[in-house]
Amino acid sequence: MLVAVLSSVVLTTATGSAQGPDLNGEAAVRFFENRIRPQLAEHCYKCHGPKREESGLRLDSYARILEGGDTGIAVVPGEPDESLLLVALSYENEELEMPPDGKLPDRVVADLRRWIELGAPHPDQGRPAADPADKKSRAKGERLWSFVPPRRVPLPAVEQRGWAQTPLDHFVLSRLETRRILPAPRADRQTLLRRVTFDLLGLPPTPDDVRVFLDGAAPDGFARLTDRLLASPRYGERWGRHWLDVARYADSNGLDENLAFGNAWRYRDYVIDAWNSDKPYDRFATEQLAGDLLPSTNQAERRERLVATGFLALGPKVLAEVDAKKMEMDIIDEQVDTLGRALLGLTIGCARCHDHKFDPITNADYYGLAGIFTSTRTMENFVKLARWHENSIATDAQQQRKAMHDEAIEASKAAIADLVAAANASLKQQRGGELPENPEDQYPEVTKRSLKQLRDELAELEKHAPQLPTAMGVKDGTVGDLRIHIRGSHLQLGPTVPRRFPAFLAGAQQESFGPSQSGRLRLARWLTAPDNPLTSRVIVNRIWRWHFGHGLVRTPDNFGRLGESPTDPRLLDWLAVRLIADGWSIKALHRLILSSSTYQVSSQSNPRAVREDPENRLSGRAAVRRLEAEAIRDSLLAVSGQLELVMGGSLLHVENRQFLFDHTSKDGTSYDNRRRSVYLPVIRNHLFDVFQLFDYADASVTNGNRTTSAVAPQALYLLNGDLMRGAMRALAARVALEGGQRPQDRIAFLYMVTLARKPHAAEVRRGVDFLRSFRLAAGQGDPTAEGAAWEALCQVLLASNEFLHIR
Repeated sequence: MLVAVLSSVVLTTATGSAQGPDLNGEAAVRFFENRIRPQLAEHCYKCHGPKREESGLRLDSYARILEGGDTGIAVVPGEPDESLLLVALSYENEELEMPPDGKLPDRVVADLRRWIELGAPHPDQGRPAADPADKKSRAKGERLWSFVPPRRVPLPAVEQRGWAQTPLDHFVLSRLETRRILPAPRADRQTLLRRVTFDLLGLPPTPDDVRVFLDGAAPDGFARLTDRLLASPRYGERWGRHWLDVARYADSNGLDENLAFGNAWRYRDYVIDAWNSDKPYDRFATEQLAGDLLPSTNQAERRERLVATGFLALGPKVLAEVDAKKMEMDIIDEQVDTLGRALLGLTIGCARCHDHKFDPITNADYYGLAGIFTSTRTMENFVKLARWHENSIATDAQQQRKAMHDEAIEASKAAIADLVAAANASLKQQRGGELPENPEDQYPEVTKRSLKQLRDELAELEKHAPQLPTAMGVKDGTVGDLRIHIRGSHLQLGPTVPRRFPAFLAGAQQESFGPSQSGRLRLARWLTAPDNPLTSRVIVNRIWRWHFGHGLVRTPDNFGRLGESPTDPRLLDWLAVRLIADGWSIKALHRLILSSSTYQVSSQSNPRAVREDPENRLSGRAAVRRLEAEAIRDSLLAVSGQLELVMGGSLLHVENRQFLFDHTSKDGTSYDNRRRSVYLPVIRNHLFDVFQLFDYADASVTNGNRTTSAVAPQALYLLNGDLMRGAMRALAARVALEGGQRPQDRIAFLYMVTLARKPHAAEVRRGVDFLRSFRLAAGQGDPTAEGAAWEALCQVLLASNEFLHIR
């Protein structure tokens, strides 16, 4: 397993030879912004910046970093040992040591080495030098499409009026017709059944599901199927997992001190319940930012909203950081960055050290938001090892039991004290007022026995003291505004910025924040206001991406200038307005999308479509998508009859706040469990190997756009992995038990269970021939040959593209 803060697999950099953690573009740039640029600003810009270019070297511009100075090239992407900047910072050459007043900490040097190994990612990488005119236009407030509130747009006219089943089809068809592209034909019912079942549940349809759907002839059969799937508890497990990618959910801290987030599972279960109950998205977002500040009608609602604030507490933290203020500001930076990417689709964290290089987010905007989170209590303390805050979610009954237990302990202690005092008084009376050195040794035997009994009872009481439940989360702390940290350093402070929202979105004149609350509730209400230009667009784009494999904006976590423009801005606006009109109901949005012709087309393409729209940006055909890591595992367990549908709770093997690794660095986390993958522990720095292999999200950062790779180790795992071997054996046993006696019947059952369809006649013949050939290869008289043959045939189907992909 590779251990890296921001990675899970090996990357060969674009320049060639160096290897290091695999960071997608945004994560790599974030690494630079958070770990490299602040160090350059603090230690290097004074001599190698805009005001002074000692030795001809500037380090505040990507082009100038690559250009180097009088001594040579400062940074060679992918080649740390050839990069003079690293040589100077490492103090390896007596004639080239920087900074001149002392070597930087080893961790800073190690971060710089990692950055160069990654190819020296930078926001300006691959872009021409900034045009001063463009910078000037941004300073004047030129508004990007995403910064203008979405508006209701009329449906475009189309020629094929009969094709459109829902309003959104008009937008898609209009663009196709403009390019003279015919949409793909409608998918067959079996393909649609498998597609929508995986989309909504993350599981394959059962043979009974196939029979009921295919035998039904009602015109509203697909709509009723959709309603049934949306009502399933499995829906929340599937779509809650999508949101957990965005929320960077994990069951451990990661980074330097990988402690167990022993109560993080409560937030995960909250998310699953929220999606199952179709909690309006505006309330869902508000509860995660400020659930502790919302009025509640009952205790259950209060506990739920406290749990929801775990969203702000789940990020990785450098718990052993010796500089307490730096730790605090790094945690706040992670919260601001997550808020921006997850809810607004903006990289607000890039403005920590300076004005945003591309978006109209100023340094003051950043600290206006950060002040809201410095007024929020996320940590109990910042002393090594720092301790994160958890909210009590105990019921009145639990608190009463705890109080009664505490009273019993105090009564037991008092009884012991009374007995000791009486015995000591008796001894003093017997010895003329003096107490011996070890008085208990002089007690009568009956007193000793009574004292021992009382102490044993006290020990039992203390041992079985009820633990009140807590949940990771936040609450308001000491309220106040924050001073600008010059170049991101808390050691160099500028003017105080009143708590506020980014001026380019909320305006320059904003109502001031009061002294009694952090401002998180106002922040949440501003974010979910109908006129906020980003929040509704961002979530409908995420829903579209999770249904179609790509968003209308293909950078779902970045709606700024470095993000992509929407393929159809009118459709994005129409969906955003419709979501708000429907009371922010995600399930209503599902029904709208799933009932559309756009969703129900096949993956069949035609030559003109491939030529005019090779990336399928116009959604004229369905994308063929490989299942995600969780869906692969869950499907293997489901078709083999092993999946357990128990919901909720924790599977961690250690207690809350305990280390995940012992002194041998061995992780004792077990994944030998048959529950759905959403309930398996997510251990930062040591991800479950099946998840890592099949492109699981980086649990340290917001990720709304998982990548999909095709590499040899995946195929090897499908041949030899423990999960696959166990699934093929269990599936073969299921086929023998439920598939009938004739090989042909068993093969038909196997196809229906795994691929949700009947086999073709040729497939039955090939299956029978395969079984025969396998037995012959095993040799006569081998008693295991029959079972092994069926296991092998099961593996063929389980490892097939048809099983692993949605069409």
